[in-house]
Amino acid sequence: MENQVQEPLLLSEVSDAERVAFYKKTYAHVAGGVLIFILFEYLLLQSETIVNFMLSMVDGIKWLIMLGGFMFITNYAERMTMKTTDKNTQYLAYTLYIFAEALIFVPLIYVAAFYMDSGPEILNQAAIVTLALFTGLSAVVFVTKKDFSFIKTSLTIGFFIAIGLIIAGTLFGFNLGLWFSVGMCLLAGGSILYQTSNLVNKYSTDDYIPASLGLFASLMLLFWYVLSIFLSRD
Repeated sequence: MENQVQEPLLLSEVSDAERVAFYKKTYAHVAGGVLIFILFEYLLLQSETIVNFMLSMVDGIKWLIMLGGFMFITNYAERMTMKTTDKNTQYLAYTLYIFAEALIFVPLIYVAAFYMDSGPEILNQAAIVTLALFTGLSAVVFVTKKDFSFIKTSLTIGFFIAIGLIIAGTLFGFNLGLWFSVGMCLLAGGSILYQTSNLVNKYSTDDYIPASLGLFASLMLLFWYVLSIFLSRD
């Protein structure tokens, strides 16, 4: 009799202990992603060539090209983690995505750290606020056990509008301002709710790396715009 490979079960179909084990794996990978991001960011900021290159890419059409490349890598990494069960490939895609995040953060972190009088304090405050919001929004899902998949359409529309505004602002040279950053924080918060909700309703017990990537992406989006708000107040 041939051995059959057992398909991973959805989290809604397994015991509480198995779900808790999945959550631990997922959030451990998110935390690991943050640590690797910090390491990548530190190493990138040590290179004057990379810093100067990234600073040169923040103006006009160059920034749109950079954002387009980042979105391509994001989509590629997400597809790679979802379409394969090979853990080495999934880890490679996750690491590639973390590196892309670290690279695109270089101009923002550099300005905060080296151009602002209270740069280190701003970075710490933005990180604390981001972590608090991420923890609070995740707790909402786990405590209420509500399925937030219904907000997917609103999030999609919101992100398309945001992309349109970013393109228009870049091409026509107007500043999107504080309220745009606030709106993006709301979108990032909605994305965290959606991604956390997917932990129970979408993923199987073997999908902790794709789940981690989705949560990490939402966390970093929130951090970007929280930091942008702090920088605009300095």
